[in-house]
Amino acid sequence: MNYFSSNFKLGILGGGQLGKMLLNETRKFDIYTCVLDNSNEAPCKIASNEFYQGDLMDFETVYDFGKKVDVLTIEIENVNVKALELLEKEGIKVFPSSNTIRVIQNKAKQKLFYVDHNLPTVPFTRFAYKDEILTAIKHETLYFPFVWKSAQFGYDGTGVKVIRSHSDLNNLPNAECITEELVDFKKELSVIVARNEKGHVKIYPVVEMEFHLEANQVEYVICPAIISKEVKLKAELIALKTSAAFNHVGLLAVEMFQTKDDEILINEVAPRPHNSGHHTIETSYTSQFEQHLRAILNLPLGKTDSKVGGIMVNLVGEEGYNGDVVYQNIESIMEMDGVTPHIYGKKQTRPFRKMGHVTIINEDLSEARNIAENVKNSIKVISK
Repeated sequence: MNYFSSNFKLGILGGGQLGKMLLNETRKFDIYTCVLDNSNEAPCKIASNEFYQGDLMDFETVYDFGKKVDVLTIEIENVNVKALELLEKEGIKVFPSSNTIRVIQNKAKQKLFYVDHNLPTVPFTRFAYKDEILTAIKHETLYFPFVWKSAQFGYDGTGVKVIRSHSDLNNLPNAECITEELVDFKKELSVIVARNEKGHVKIYPVVEMEFHLEANQVEYVICPAIISKEVKLKAELIALKTSAAFNHVGLLAVEMFQTKDDEILINEVAPRPHNSGHHTIETSYTSQFEQHLRAILNLPLGKTDSKVGGIMVNLVGEEGYNGDVVYQNIESIMEMDGVTPHIYGKKQTRPFRKMGHVTIINEDLSEARNIAENVKNSIKVISK
């Protein structure tokens, strides 16, 4: 099929920043795009060929949108899977598949998938209701501290909480969830695996992630991860095994813990471009967004080596600010060597909302880290 400057239509479910960065690549190749998003102010609206506003969880909305395109992909997992299943039966190509999305949408199913496929993960317990957690604590089959995760609809740090005492349980929703042991880990790592329909696979270098504890969001992504060769190989192998188990098409970001004993445990996965791969726009021969396109269109996969080391800093809304966004001191960071800001196009800021990111590239990774600290301390996402 001719994808370039043709009648071919690529559909994207979700119009946020991931979709916007994916559209940079479709415009480069002149691939016609249609986007569906819940919000009429989605970042993708200005860059897609056709934009539709509608509920991503509504069957009819997703089905009707999918019938307009030749290949359908996602930039967010919270979409109506039943509509995707019907579209697949009717000949629309959906990547990642409805089956992959169904498993990943539910953290309990995702964890059971790892167990069923002998993939190492953090020990967990599945609960249908909040009261079952209270009963488990009472009967001493569950002990503080532990990590609580909502089984469904957790996203960008929401739906995850460290539970250290009974008081931390007060505001938890009465819904399906899992609890995990609180892992004593050295580092959080991520590996992005690309796979096309032919089964060709490539992986990006292992990165390490540093989190903002209060918001439970990635604060820094460091590429390459500062780890031993042995740990690197373990992480790559587990990512490849996970990819093979899902038999996915597109990208699969595998987030992992490196324990104190240098074991690797899977935390969770995302079947799409991922925050831990944003640096690839500047650091890699092939960005994760171009690679996702290559994979879902069954084209040759691009080179994943890094041209240079890099660090990504997330730009999130400052606490205490809500309203029309202002990027304070952005000019000062643009004076720094090797610094590239990416602004997502969200007009309204709120505390911890992802508003953009900044990539710092430097042949000396320690120098890149110093610059990243300066960037983090300089730019502030506030409101008027």
